[in-house]
Amino acid sequence: MRTHRLTLFAAALTVAAGTLFAQASGLTRTMLGKHDLSAPGYEAVIARVEVAPGAKAGRHTHPGEEISYILEGEALLLVDGQPPRTVKAGESFVIPAGVVHDAHNASAAPIKLVGVYVVEKGKPLATPAP
Repeated sequence: MRTHRLTLFAAALTVAAGTLFAQASGLTRTMLGKHDLSAPGYEAVIARVEVAPGAKAGRHTHPGEEISYILEGEALLLVDGQPPRTVKAGESFVIPAGVVHDAHNASAAPIKLVGVYVVEKGKPLATPAP
């Protein structure tokens, strides 16, 4: 029973840390679902993500792949090792595990997307990067 409580506490801290990081940078991430995968030690986290007008998501990484679909708006996507590119409503992108990336919203409207993160269980969803 104690191990179960510690596991739940660790999961709550992970979500809270990801939410605090996201909200501090002009990015909000609303968790929609979390599901175990057939690959041991991995889970899929589904989130609605919004980057405020004029804001930057902030350089960060994920402990697994990010697969995202832009619902509304347009962003400049900056992925280390790749040329900058603009992504807009109706387009998708994939960020490899552990790769530092950022998104900038230079417009007056928010960017809204659905992100699916295939990540290692028990690790923070997002970690700030220099």
